[in-house]
Amino acid sequence: MRRLLSIPIITLLFLAQGCQNATKEEQGKIKEGTESVISKDKIHTISLAQWSLHREIETGKLDPFDFPKAAKELGFNAVEWVDQLYQKEIDSLGFDAVIERWKTESETYDVENVLIMVDRAGNLSSSDEKERNEAIEKHKKYVDAAAYLGCHAIRVNTFGTFDANEWVAATYDGLKKLSEYAATKNINVLPENHGWYSSDPRVLMPVIEKINMDNCGTLADFGNWCIKRTKEEKWGECAEEYPDKYEGFEKLMTRAHAVSAKAYEFDENGNETTLDFERFVKIIKDSGYDGPISVEYEHESLNEREGILATKKLLLRHLK
Repeated sequence: MRRLLSIPIITLLFLAQGCQNATKEEQGKIKEGTESVISKDKIHTISLAQWSLHREIETGKLDPFDFPKAAKELGFNAVEWVDQLYQKEIDSLGFDAVIERWKTESETYDVENVLIMVDRAGNLSSSDEKERNEAIEKHKKYVDAAAYLGCHAIRVNTFGTFDANEWVAATYDGLKKLSEYAATKNINVLPENHGWYSSDPRVLMPVIEKINMDNCGTLADFGNWCIKRTKEEKWGECAEEYPDKYEGFEKLMTRAHAVSAKAYEFDENGNETTLDFERFVKIIKDSGYDGPISVEYEHESLNEREGILATKKLLLRHLK
């Protein structure tokens, strides 16, 4: 069972009541900046994605281990870790020492660990079986770490081949084998719409449905809808986007265990100018989803902390 840290009293009351309908008075007691928010009778944990602070970390302004402290300062009681922001530390201290430090810091600042975003553990969708199996084994240590930290999931990428037919077969094998292991640890395995075929629900969702395991679902991101690059590389200039991101997001939500509320730019009224936040949140509500929602700011028009607060404020406005 996931541990719940610093849950507001009103949230505990609703859990005890089996999430009965919230009165307007009770809803008003849940303020911006708290860990949880009630929306359409659902209680969502609001977490901070560490990638929102990647520029501070990469420039040395923020020690990556101070992430829980920074999250607390910004009004969050739940966090999502990103492994690629710790490559230097993993190389110098070792993987186990880094995970132990994550646990220590999260307990010190009384934050819940929601999930680990895994970027540096190999290609689960490689058409080369040996390479794919090696990636599965590398991902298993993140499954173990997630269980140790009290997370409910790891977010994975599905890179490895640019051939659609090969990708389907390889992704099925990679996700299924990893999910079978993760099920023994009560951990969810969640591919994110993160580029190429993972950003195309017409291709991804049939794979998830065929695997047909409760712990193999999706992390549905508001952004990341490039389904083809100008070159056969993971990243780079986008040649084609999914035709309707809102319809695509709705498909991802049918098997979502996590959601990333991503924002880029804001107008003077605090509205996101590149994405229809209200429409995304309505899809979340209509889906019946009651899991965690992370705040992820990814732009340079605001400094990272200002962008995080603007994103959180907009998300909570529409959730309530």
